[in-house]
Amino acid sequence: MLFRAAAPAAAPLPRFSRRRAGASLVKTVIGVHSRTMARDIQERIKKLIIDRRLAPGAPLPTETDLMELLGVSRNSVREALKALQAMGIVEIRHGFGTYVGPMSMAPMTEGLAFRTVAGHYRGEDSLLQLLELREAVETGLIARLAGQVPGAALAELDELVERMAAEAAQGAVRADTDRAFHAALYRGLDNRLLSEVLDAFWEAFHRVRTDLAGLGADPRVTHRQHAEILAAVRDGDARSAEQAVRSHFDNIRQRLRGSGQK
Repeated sequence: MLFRAAAPAAAPLPRFSRRRAGASLVKTVIGVHSRTMARDIQERIKKLIIDRRLAPGAPLPTETDLMELLGVSRNSVREALKALQAMGIVEIRHGFGTYVGPMSMAPMTEGLAFRTVAGHYRGEDSLLQLLELREAVETGLIARLAGQVPGAALAELDELVERMAAEAAQGAVRADTDRAFHAALYRGLDNRLLSEVLDAFWEAFHRVRTDLAGLGADPRVTHRQHAEILAAVRDGDARSAEQAVRSHFDNIRQRLRGSGQK
């Protein structure tokens, strides 16, 4: 009868390795719990703002009151408020207290701008992608404006087109004039959120190229295209307004591709 030698037993983990593994697991669990708790406190403070219908600039309860309301430590309250301040939801005024923030799109603008710039310098086509996003939004909205822009807004747009003509005669239409035209145009929709989103798109795009003249723009074409957009909107011609906006973006797209920009 043959006997097989028993396989050697696996060597036990050194005691210090088991101890380290256990400590690492505990740290991981504590870390996850802490992050979950921090998010929960932030959500509860946001719910408090909503439930009390607090407007931007309204004071929040004091740290002590928040500690009692939420049943958490002062440090937990402070960390939650700091995180909410980074989002623009609250504003901490040292020596005065904490107030409801402006609730603007500034954090989104900064994030979108950074993403676009970082992608651009990694060789990605982030600029073209952002341009397509702007085009999709603006062409989808322009038809609603056709024939609906009030006289005061049309007068402002007329002034901006005239300014473009003067700048074109000097060799370049300024980026801030172009930006002001689009802002004034879509302001007629009376949608603050939309205005802020469009401004975020613009800011991100021009973090990389603040002056499209640097991409070989013909200032006379820039002026003409904006004049065509305004004329179509004034006449209530939705189809022509949409086509004018598309032509404007096609011009920018061609310049980006022609210059090797992505």
